Amino acid sequence: MIKKLFVALALMFATAVYAQNKIRKAVFIIADGIPADVIEKLNTPNLKTIAKEGAYLRAHVGGEKGGYSQTPTISANGYNSLLTSTWVNKHNVWGNDIKAPNYNYWTIFRMFKNSFPDKKTAIFSTWTDNRTKLIGEGLAQTGNYKFDYVADGYELDILNYPHDKLSNYIHLIDEKVVAVAASCIKEKAPDLSWVYLEYTDDMGHKYGDSPQYYDAIEKMDAQVGKIWASIKYREQHFNEDWLIFITTDHGRDEQTGKNHGGQSTRQRSTWMVTNYKPLNDYARYYYPEITDITPSIVHFLGINLPVDQLREMDGESLIGPVSIAGPEANFVQGDIDVSWKVLNEQGDVKVWVASSNNFKEGQPDTYKLLATLPATTQHALISVKDMPSKFYKIIIEGKYNTVNRWVVLKD
Repeated sequence: MIKKLFVALALMFATAVYAQNKIRKAVFIIADGIPADVIEKLNTPNLKTIAKEGAYLRAHVGGEKGGYSQTPTISANGYNSLLTSTWVNKHNVWGNDIKAPNYNYWTIFRMFKNSFPDKKTAIFSTWTDNRTKLIGEGLAQTGNYKFDYVADGYELDILNYPHDKLSNYIHLIDEKVVAVAASCIKEKAPDLSWVYLEYTDDMGHKYGDSPQYYDAIEKMDAQVGKIWASIKYREQHFNEDWLIFITTDHGRDEQTGKNHGGQSTRQRSTWMVTNYKPLNDYARYYYPEITDITPSIVHFLGINLPVDQLREMDGESLIGPVSIAGPEANFVQGDIDVSWKVLNEQGDVKVWVASSNNFKEGQPDTYKLLATLPATTQHALISVKDMPSKFYKIIIEGKYNTVNRWVVLKD
């Protein structure tokens, strides 16, 4: 009996060590322009299979409605909010023309390469702008970041994908993107990958809430299934542990389903599917944002971030321990009234304040530590009378995570 128990414990220990030593990899997929109410009512067996292994979450885009971080519900804005874990007041992508991204706010790919320069990254996309403008591949401002595997720009290939009036060529391009992505993941297993799918948004703009739009979403689900199959192949045949997030960049208008860009509930409404389990209390009790995906990948892959980058991120990890959430800050006659919600009562909270935004220009901000108190306090009244300014950045640092707020005073 004792011998059998010893063998059983040895096997459990060996299994635990094997799991800890697995090589972690991640992929995220953006399927353009699908509000949560639509994804929930359609036949999406592959998304449901992944969610059964992990979770399905309603989420949102658009920043703080009516606040300093309010972000137009437009495609490129949404992509960059995911990539940088910041809203438009920081990343500065205001529309699909992508005029002047602020590369001082690093993308997940630059974060990853900074931490793991020898590991491989990949992008699979309809167009080149995601790589050349949002990521800023090869630019001095992005540290000359380069992908290891690239498949994009198919919209420019009118010989193989002639542009028809019904936009079926976009579906064919998405099929190509997925075929290359699935093959690359299966054969080369990049450590971090982005797959972008466009056809759903095209059908939404053209037909609104309609059979054509719903068919495009079900086609997208089948495409996700191909990538998922490659991931499962890698996990079955190699010592790898994969994280996947599937999400969207914006919803659609309530009236027709054709439009987006505003701040109505449905235009802000999005969703996430992940295979990770269990999610943390932040995911359970709060309304996740598209900005939460990058911190989740950062945690899963063990990316080490410079403190100044960490302080600027607006999202919170949906996995791993989390101390605090829901930060608020209000200026009252020379004091800043700071509050937060406690999710883990362990440890203290440190409140840091800066009266500048030098980070926007690539320079460091000078933060002052103005309070240290138990996390369970959940609020602090902090004097900034010796820091007169029209602008303050507040960092609330807990044991397991950091949250931030801005205070912008009107003249």
